[in-house]
This record gives sequence, C-alpha cells and structure tokens, in this order.
Amino acid sequence: MKLFKTLALCWSALLVVLSLSGCQTPSDGKMTHQVSKPLVKDLALNADEASHTAYEVSKPFVKDLTLNDEYVCQIRAIQHIEIRSLEKGYLQNVLVDEGEFVHQGQLLFQIKPSVYEADVHKSEAEVALSKIELENNQALVDKDIISATEASMSAAKLDKEKAELELAKAHLGFTEIRAPFDGLIGRFGNIRLGSLLEENDLLTTLSDMHRIWVYFNVPEAQYLAYMKNKNGVQKVQLELANKEIYPEPGTIETIQSDFNSTSGNIAFRARFDNPHALLRYGQTGKILWPKEVKQAVIVPQKSTFEILDKRFMFVVDKAGVIHEREIKVAREEPNVYIVASGITPDDMFLLERQNKIDKGDKISYKLIDPKSAIENLKLYAE
Repeated sequence: MKLFKTLALCWSALLVVLSLSGCQTPSDGKMTHQVSKPLVKDLALNADEASHTAYEVSKPFVKDLTLNDEYVCQIRAIQHIEIRSLEKGYLQNVLVDEGEFVHQGQLLFQIKPSVYEADVHKSEAEVALSKIELENNQALVDKDIISATEASMSAAKLDKEKAELELAKAHLGFTEIRAPFDGLIGRFGNIRLGSLLEENDLLTTLSDMHRIWVYFNVPEAQYLAYMKNKNGVQKVQLELANKEIYPEPGTIETIQSDFNSTSGNIAFRARFDNPHALLRYGQTGKILWPKEVKQAVIVPQKSTFEILDKRFMFVVDKAGVIHEREIKVAREEPNVYIVASGITPDDMFLLERQNKIDKGDKISYKLIDPKSAIENLKLYAE
C-alpha cells in the first residue's frame, strides 16, 4: 500500500515539472506563457510579395492611319425605265422572263397585230388609189381639160394618204415591244399571256446595270472638308450586305444641290462599274470613304474604363504612382481607340486595369513596347 502512494506522489511531481517548463519567470517574478503568431507572419510575407509585383505598362502607339468613314447607301441603275404598252390589244407573246438579260432591239412582248395590220393594208390601198387619181388628173391637165389646181389637190391628197400609211405602220410597230438598250428585265406587272392590255399598261422594267450610281448622305462637316481639300478624283469603296468589299472602286461624281433641312445632310453620288452584273437596282450597302489621320494616338480598349459616360485610363508616372486620367475618344476601331485628347505619346498607362489597385497606389512596373502591345490586339486599321 505504501508503495502505491509513493508512485502516485512521484507521478504528480513529474507533471508539475513539465507544466512549469512551458513558463518563463521574468525579472519581476511573474510568470508568462509564450504564444507563437504564425498567421501574422504569413500576412506580412504576402504583403511584401505584393509590393514587388511588376505590372505591365505601355505608351500610346503613334502611327499614320487610313481609316474609313462609313455611310449607308442605296444602289441605283444609271438607266432604269418602265416598259409600257403603247397600243390596246391582247398580249399574244411573252418572249422574256423576269431577271433575264436582254440586248438592245430584242423583242420582249408581242401584242396581237391583226387590227393594226388591217389598218396598214387599208392605208396602202388608199395610197395606191390616190396615185392613180393623181396620174389621171395630171394627164387631164396636160390636155387642158382640168386646171392645174385640181392636180395639185390630188397630189396633196396622195401625201395625206402616205402619212396615214406611215401612222398605221407605226401603230403596227407598237405591237412589238423591244428593248431600247441592253439591260436586265425586272418584275412583270399585272400581266400574263393573253391579257387584254390598255394603252400605257405597265409590262415590266428594264435596268442598264453596266454602271451603277450609289447615293449616300454626308454630314455638313464632311461636306465642307471635302470641298476644302477637293483635288482630283475622290475614290471610295462599297461594302456589301455580306460585309465583303466590292472589287471595283468607285468615284464620287456629283453632289446634290441642297441640304436636307431635317437631317442636315447632303446627298453624294458615286459611280461604280458593274461588269459582272453583281449589283442590282435597289440594293443597299455602305460607302467606305478613306480618311488620312496623321500621327494618330492609339490605345488598347482594355486599358480604359468608363464612369458615367466618360472614359478614363490609369496613367503611371515615373515613380510608379497611379493617376486617373479622362480621355476623349475620336474613333473606335477593333480592339483599340483613337484618342483625341487626354493622353500624350510620352505618357505611360496601365496596360490592363487591375481591381486590386486604384489611383494613388504606388506600383512596380514593366514597360511594354507600344507597337508590340497593339499588334498583340490584332489591329486591323492600316
């Protein structure tokens, strides 16, 4: 029994010694417990690491550019006419189809000519009769049986009958409707084979598409710039509805006489050759008017941000301090902005905005060549 008590006392003493070994006794005699702080140490290391992060900055890319001003346009044929009937009658033949290309003089429609052929035969007979009458009267004049005046009246009658014959032939000719020039047949009117036509009924349209006119409206500022710098021929391009560029270049030919009082625009007209008849009357597209921009200041769109309809950039000074700068965008192109004001070619800016930094912060930075920064964005402007 004494042995068990002795062992219990020894074990208790050992526990006391072990517990005291975790405590320190300072000079004032008070015991304190030592506590480690690994979380604070880790945070300090992370902050120190962040302060040494090098952010990419660049400068505006400056380059002479050729940009295109775009204007919605309407395509018209230089010659576009309505084909109408000139005589009344039944439509006997339709010799063309909608959308067909025809040549000058080609027969398009035939009106039943029976009545008009009869009129021609009648007029021919009357001419023959008048000729016989004139010959007889002339013989009588030679014999002094009738006066020369009666013979002159017979001659005048013959001339009248000849004129009526020509008129009858003209009416007969109007039963054949032919193409006045090379072109494309348009949509048929409310006619079909066998229709009874009245005079002036619409049959179809005909468009000469060898060359086409393209009309587009230009603002007054652009008009004034064109008139001020007008020298020689102004070339333009045509963008089709499928976004492809029409291969033939166009030339500005004329300007409308007055401005539209509602829109403030004025109509320009450009001419394009159409050798393959790709363009048709009534098509739409865009006129691309090239514009030279000297020393354009170009920045990536991703380097900017918007606040209340205003656009800003983070400009970095030589000390690495970030400043907020408002810019004015002159033109938007794919992936980039052409800047009108707010930043100079010598300013450095944060290449890509970071949410964890703000104006007033000081950063370490790495300068990226402006040309490389823009080329990586696939700049399409030339």
